[in-house]
Amino acid sequence: MNLHVLSLLLAGGLVIAAPAMSQEIDFGDDSGEWALDGECDDKRFDGPGMTDTVLLDEDIGHDATDCRKAFKAGNISLRKVATVDIIHDGINFGTDAGDWANDNECDDPRFNGPGMTGTSLMDEDIRRDASDCLRAYRAGEIRLR
Repeated sequence: MNLHVLSLLLAGGLVIAAPAMSQEIDFGDDSGEWALDGECDDKRFDGPGMTDTVLLDEDIGHDATDCRKAFKAGNISLRKVATVDIIHDGINFGTDAGDWANDNECDDPRFNGPGMTGTSLMDEDIRRDASDCLRAYRAGEIRLR
């Protein structure tokens, strides 16, 4: 690019940016009860490198070595969090705004089946666990009451 064209681009406010680099993930530390067991126990992630047990808020950021290793190997990725209503088969699953979202159990009392949580269901969780409930619905593990 000649100097004249570059000067015009910069003078006009057009800046050509380099491609964005992926942001560094804060994996946290290894202070969790299940740290260093070869499985990622941090519910911010999803994939085959994850534990099969229930994911708890208290484990977020406390299984760094396992999660970092699984992430670098491509066995987990950051979960996508639903911030707008998800509608599938005419059912409004809502968002992931609930306290129990992304724990691999559906916590929405409008559903029933083996993909549901074993804890008490509350009306305040209606349409606030979209990703878990949609996954269970698609797998045939829950149905609308």
